[in-house]
Amino acid sequence: MKLLIFYVDKFAFETNKKGLESAEEIEIKNSIENAVIGFIHVEEKDEENQNYVETKLVKNLKWAARKNETNKIVLHSFNHLSNSSANPEFTLQIFNNVEERLKSSEYETSQTPFGYFLNIEMHAPGKPLARIFKEF
Repeated sequence: MKLLIFYVDKFAFETNKKGLESAEEIEIKNSIENAVIGFIHVEEKDEENQNYVETKLVKNLKWAARKNETNKIVLHSFNHLSNSSANPEFTLQIFNNVEERLKSSEYETSQTPFGYFLNIEMHAPGKPLARIFKEF
C-alpha cells in the first residue's frame, strides 16, 4: 500500500467522469475544512495481508490527524502511486472497513466517490507534517 497524506485547510471535490464502469451513477459536490486527506493506493500484494494493511492505514491516518489537531479524515482512492493495483472490489472493501474503524474511534470520516475522476480544489498549508508519504 502507498499512502500520501495531506493536512488541508480546505478540500473540495466534485464528480467529473466515471473511471470505473461498475461505479454507481452519482453527482456529488462537497467540501471539508481542517482535515487529513489520505490519497490511498491499494496494491495487489495487499490482498494477501488485508488485516495488516487495514491496521497500518488506520494507525497512520489517526497519527496524522492527531499531529495536525483534527478529528476529520477523508479517504480518497488515488490509483496513481504504483504500477500494481488491487482489484476494485477489494480496494472498496478496505476503504469501507477503514472508514468504520475510524468512525468507531470517534473520527469524523468520509470517502470521496469511488470509481470517479474528480475535480479537486485543495489548500494545504506549508507546515511540518502537513504532507507525509508512507509505504507498507
